[in-house]
Amino acid sequence: MNPHNQRKRVFHLHVQEKDACCTSGHEHRHRPSPASSAADDHHHGHHAHAHAHAHAHADACCSPGEASGSTPARHDPPPTGTSQVRYRIDKMDCPTEERLIRNRLETMPGIVRLDFRLLDRELTVHHRLADAQPIAIALQALDMAPRLLEAGTPVAPVPPVLSTRLKILLTLSGLAAVAAEVSTWTGGEESSWLVVALAVMSILSAGLPILKKGWIALRNLTLNIYFLMSLAVVGAVSIGKWPEAAMVVFLFAVAEAIEALSLERARRAIRSLTALAPDTAEVRVADGWQEQAVARVAIGSRIRIRTGARVPLDARVESGRAALDQAPITGESLPVDKQVGDVLYAGSIVTDGVLEATVTAVAGDSTLARIAAAIQEAQAQRAPTQRFVDRFAQVYTPAVVALAVLLAVLGPVLFAGTWGEWLYQALVLLVIACPCALVVSTPITVVSGLAAAARHGILIKGGAHLEGGRLLKAVALDKTGTLTQGKPALTDAAPFGDLPLAEALLVAASLDEHSTHPVAQALVAGWRRQQPDATMLPVEEFAVLHGHGVKGRIAGQVWHLGNHRLVEELGVCSPELEARLAILENAGKTTVILCAPTGPVAVFAVADTLRPESLAAVTALRALHVEPVMLTGDNPATARAIADQLGIQDARGNLMPEDKQAAVAELKDRHGTVGMVGDGVNDAPALARADIGFAMGAAGTATALEIADVAIMDDDPRKIADFIRLSRRVGSILKQNIALALGIKIVFFALALAGHATLWMAVFADMGASLLVVGNGLRLLRK
Repeated sequence: MNPHNQRKRVFHLHVQEKDACCTSGHEHRHRPSPASSAADDHHHGHHAHAHAHAHAHADACCSPGEASGSTPARHDPPPTGTSQVRYRIDKMDCPTEERLIRNRLETMPGIVRLDFRLLDRELTVHHRLADAQPIAIALQALDMAPRLLEAGTPVAPVPPVLSTRLKILLTLSGLAAVAAEVSTWTGGEESSWLVVALAVMSILSAGLPILKKGWIALRNLTLNIYFLMSLAVVGAVSIGKWPEAAMVVFLFAVAEAIEALSLERARRAIRSLTALAPDTAEVRVADGWQEQAVARVAIGSRIRIRTGARVPLDARVESGRAALDQAPITGESLPVDKQVGDVLYAGSIVTDGVLEATVTAVAGDSTLARIAAAIQEAQAQRAPTQRFVDRFAQVYTPAVVALAVLLAVLGPVLFAGTWGEWLYQALVLLVIACPCALVVSTPITVVSGLAAAARHGILIKGGAHLEGGRLLKAVALDKTGTLTQGKPALTDAAPFGDLPLAEALLVAASLDEHSTHPVAQALVAGWRRQQPDATMLPVEEFAVLHGHGVKGRIAGQVWHLGNHRLVEELGVCSPELEARLAILENAGKTTVILCAPTGPVAVFAVADTLRPESLAAVTALRALHVEPVMLTGDNPATARAIADQLGIQDARGNLMPEDKQAAVAELKDRHGTVGMVGDGVNDAPALARADIGFAMGAAGTATALEIADVAIMDDDPRKIADFIRLSRRVGSILKQNIALALGIKIVFFALALAGHATLWMAVFADMGASLLVVGNGLRLLRK
């Protein structure tokens, strides 16, 4: 079985397991578990309680990583039965070196897969060799200066692009090349000893690395820019064009340095996202507090974070209150208040306050570390446009080299001119032919897009998903926890008799304070918001009425609080009450009635409430001509009530996990490319079936970071539209870059064939196009 089919088979087994696991969790949404506490029957097992229970169940039974993507391109695991070795390659600066390494290693027996992280200059080789030494020998033969990185070794800093020595050599080369040109213009002789000496000085100063790489490319039968430039320089020297040979070398070396600086900017953008946590933490020890390296801090340790400091490790607050800037992790623009029990993410900044917290993950397993790993993994994946460009270059470059050879051989025969003139034009054509601008444009644009997204709390798991976002025609959104808060809240309170509403709400909250049911707690929380300074009334003879509600004695009077069935059982229901309850229940709300001995005195309603950002999120999707669809396990009335508030036409309720998966498949048949937004656990089958799966609130969920194609680090659904806009912008820039690279080449092809182009003009055309597309791609970092 080939690895592709094997990964698909394993994936489908995982989804079947997830279906079985999450289906049972979903059923809790509609009927309470027998193991639930008596309080769980308080308000007829409302869906909000059941959702919370289903969530807990799913978290317990679904292990991380069991729901991977629908295609193997999401996160390819290491090939079965292979070993891996990781190298730092300091001389791998651009896709040209990557292609050279691919051509050399992919043909070696025992090599299974190569994973490149170009910006970090790292290569991981998956192999079936008894000894990895032949890999290192092959890399050394390519003059790539490989350094073995042991497992778990932290990424070493990338050396500076422009060293002092390189600056001196470039300056010397430039001065000598310009002097050679000036001597030629003033003396009119290209082969005088002064011109030749200056040209040789220029070539030796900046051209030796280029000529060496060209020779290595020739030995490995690789037609890259170094081979073509070396051929152009040797050819120019052979026909006496010494000043032009020197100028070609100098301009090419300068352009390479500028291109490397541009790539360094993208590298810094990525590094700024992954190097946020401090190196030390203030840890509590027997005799006080002590600074320790984060690598030595164990789970369960007590740490202290002061105002202005960064959180060193993922932790849970044990004491104190503080405001934290979580923008580096979640992209949230405003500080978030933290108190006892709240989660802290490594890399976030305490803006006001002091906290003590218990470490919940070691440094290598923190949310920040998982983000860094995901970004590095994304760099290794090649986007569709990059794969197309690589295939195009493999055909295009040899074709143009063949054309240049024909031009040099047949030009003097078929047209006027000398052999030297046509050889010169052929050399010009070779320099123009290099697809460097075309090849470098895609990875720099994609990496810039990934970095720009991560800065704003959108973690994209590879260029394929970044490019694919622009094709989305519909997005299916899970209701609970995505469009809504995911927990019930008191939405309605109205008197039903002579008792004042404030007094009725106090009595109801006093009764419900003794219950742990989410609906009861929502009513208590609603009372606290309205009367923050009031105190509860003492309740005697409290009892749970299973499946109906609760009762208790307050100030000598018996009160009942519960659902519609309780009122009917007490014999105090009326047509007027029925009508009021029907209005609330048809709106998807859970009704709670407070009854005195004389009858109902107040009606309350509890429901899952919309997130403040949900309406803007749906509006933004519609503005992008993307159809929003709501999928939920709740009843259709609740689904319709929420959908009406958001203006969603297509809302589907009572859906099991497999029903959501089927709904996504049907949407794909109708719309084409479809996304699915969920919590990354219970919605695994639907996330897998979608073209792009989005996990919400992924900062606190390791599973979501593992299985999603796009992880929204906070709970802001507006970022779905942000992602689509970014994807469309990336697609637009990629098209611009391809048009620029090919357009410039076409113009200079015409000039070369007409005999009006020179070698240094060809270098300007090639490297100028490279710098244009790199700069164009880097514009994404400003967005």
